[in-house]
Amino acid sequence: MMNPKKGNQTSVAEFILLGFGTLPELQILLFLLFLVIYIATMAGNILILALVVTDQHLHTPMYFFLGNLSCLETCYTSTILPSLLASLLTEGRTISFSGCITQYYFFASMVATECFLLLVMSYDRYLAIGNPMHYAAHMSVRSCLQLAGGSWTGGFLLSSLTTLLITQLTFCGPNDIDHFFCDFIPLVKISCNDPQMMEMLALTLSLIFLLVPFLLTSMSYIYIIAIILKIPSSTGRQKAFSTCSSHLIVVTIYYGTLLIAYMFPTTNKLRDFKKVLSVFYTVLTPLVNPLIYSLRNKEVKEALRKASRKSMFGQC
Repeated sequence: MMNPKKGNQTSVAEFILLGFGTLPELQILLFLLFLVIYIATMAGNILILALVVTDQHLHTPMYFFLGNLSCLETCYTSTILPSLLASLLTEGRTISFSGCITQYYFFASMVATECFLLLVMSYDRYLAIGNPMHYAAHMSVRSCLQLAGGSWTGGFLLSSLTTLLITQLTFCGPNDIDHFFCDFIPLVKISCNDPQMMEMLALTLSLIFLLVPFLLTSMSYIYIIAIILKIPSSTGRQKAFSTCSSHLIVVTIYYGTLLIAYMFPTTNKLRDFKKVLSVFYTVLTPLVNPLIYSLRNKEVKEALRKASRKSMFGQC
């Protein structure tokens, strides 16, 4: 509910992202740290994407979705880190209202799309392990394209809804956002709208867009583990579990930090902790994903070795 003493129009033309401004002595160190992470993230995910596209042995549904995830991570990290690096280097923390809304739209789109992609990848592993005889029929090229396309389309459509909600908020000052990027809850906190109603709205959206995909993904992996435990040979169990263990790690890190950040109320004690959690799902998760998949998947390591040999012979 809007405060009647405030206007019904947005009077704030720009916002100030406070970011890590409370740590002025660490600005250069943080800049170098995030710069290295950004370069490594882009290089790792682009490498995975290139391997999936060029290596025939990786032209399978599992790696098709992994390629989509790597493409997503390059876009994901590029919505946050370039502006964060610029603010750390120049100490220019202002962002226009339209720039803030645009950043939030693309960030929310990537978050929602990743939730759907992780769900699709868990479904893919469930079919591969639980119903291998019919796996090829269920995961045809057409089905893979539909699942991946649906994940991207659904993510952008859902973020359009939350972005539309933000544009309906009234901002009349102050314009300081206690975060390093434009996100839903920090923007709600500085709006002139009823904070309790908006907190309830944020919780409702989190339940729908985060908890439901998380529960469905978790159910898939519970079924997978139950199936693996029934495999009589230890070698078979180990081989089956190795195909989805990397997925489990990614899902745990990603959803664990997201659920805590969005479903717990933002109190003064939790504010800084949530900012740290935001670093995990916006900065570290896109970095560790290619590392987890490349280190734990024999096919990816073999494709990397072949690409390295071709590169070495090509230079000779």
